[in-house]
Amino acid sequence: MTEQLATMQFHPRPEAGEARPWAFPAPERSTLGNGLTVLRCHRPGQQVVAVEVLLDAPLDAEPAGLDGVATIMARAFTEGTDRDSAEEYAAELERAGATLDAHADHPGVRISLEVPASRLAKGLGLLADALRAPAFAESEIERLVRNRLDEIPHETANPARRAAKELSRQLFPATARMSRPRQGTEDTVEKIDAAAVRGFYDRHVRPATATVVVVGDLTGIDLDTLLGETLGAWTGTPGESRPVPPVTADDTGRVVVVDRPGAVQTQLLIGRVGSDRHDRVWAAQVLGTYCLGGTLTSRLDRVLREEKGYTYGVRAFGQVLRSAPDGTGASMLAISGSVDTPNTGPALDDLWTVLRTLKAGGLTDAERDVAVQNLVGVAPLKYETAAAVASTLADQVEQYLPDDYQATLYQRLADTGTVEATAAVVAAFPEDRMVTVLVGDAAQIAEPVRALGIGEVTVVTAE
Repeated sequence: MTEQLATMQFHPRPEAGEARPWAFPAPERSTLGNGLTVLRCHRPGQQVVAVEVLLDAPLDAEPAGLDGVATIMARAFTEGTDRDSAEEYAAELERAGATLDAHADHPGVRISLEVPASRLAKGLGLLADALRAPAFAESEIERLVRNRLDEIPHETANPARRAAKELSRQLFPATARMSRPRQGTEDTVEKIDAAAVRGFYDRHVRPATATVVVVGDLTGIDLDTLLGETLGAWTGTPGESRPVPPVTADDTGRVVVVDRPGAVQTQLLIGRVGSDRHDRVWAAQVLGTYCLGGTLTSRLDRVLREEKGYTYGVRAFGQVLRSAPDGTGASMLAISGSVDTPNTGPALDDLWTVLRTLKAGGLTDAERDVAVQNLVGVAPLKYETAAAVASTLADQVEQYLPDDYQATLYQRLADTGTVEATAAVVAAFPEDRMVTVLVGDAAQIAEPVRALGIGEVTVVTAE
């Protein structure tokens, strides 16, 4: 009997299609009758519409002794209106298939809505109710305050959060809001009540100083009518944007050890304050910082993770803190990660060696090319969702950037050369102008770190 061998038939291998040009979408601007600024962006196929509302209620506007009131107000927007109780409002959001989130940061309060395009009218109506007439019921505010107080010990116990808190305290003057936790401390949060939240809302929340961003598939949707019937019904007193205070910081090179006796790892956060996205070197700085510590193939990871095995990963990044209409502002430039306690000194020594080598020898063309490919090449994937586009457009508004900023940034990244990227990252992370915060066992790490000579070492007690 002759054996017949079964033959396997393969489907044709998919071939790559022709590359299509891509650019970050440009929004259309308009203004409602109540003064609310509108940015809209039609994205065919995006059936989940993303809406971002920016309120000019920055953290430095919080009354003295009430740090955290902006956060409590933001959370309270979803806790009932003049039409619905907290439970009813949550049920209405669920019936609309919508999610509504809010948070407060140094530039102001952001409210984010996602809702199916078919239920956009309902979603915008619920959003408008929250902005127009939030309940701020005493019982709900008391609950939110208790929840926030419960969060604080957990944040203090988190080494990364504790390092960030200490770095802010070290960099900024004690009188500056940026020196203190964004969401307040136990002493300030426990003083917040419904009257304080209502007072903050009355002083700072109004359509004339707010912006709404709407992104999604708007086919067949009369957005002007929808906005007019919902957010357009929100009224408030006319007002001007608050002046933005200048950001001052002391980045004299020094080391602060937050003592955690018995810690098996050391959380490290090394940072300083630099200029924001208005600076002409921002694109080069983004590229150089990515080469330094933006991914698993960066220099810091190659040395500290792959070669030495000190860490699971170290990252370098730049994060805008606040911008001003005049083109000034500040960003946090930082390196973060964790290492095992016995190797804290050697790891820091190697980290500083990477910085010195970068200054002496510069980046390579290969490093630059990989960074451009990762930052620019994946941009179409990064912005596949309406929420990602809306968030970036809101960032641009918040940072007083032109509407085409993100689109031109990718072109600038692609045009940035290796020498330019090297100069920018070296300037961003000067070895003698960085504040190093270490959260770990001071008895084991303080002396090895002092021996490195990277700055005066101070030990503080963990809270």
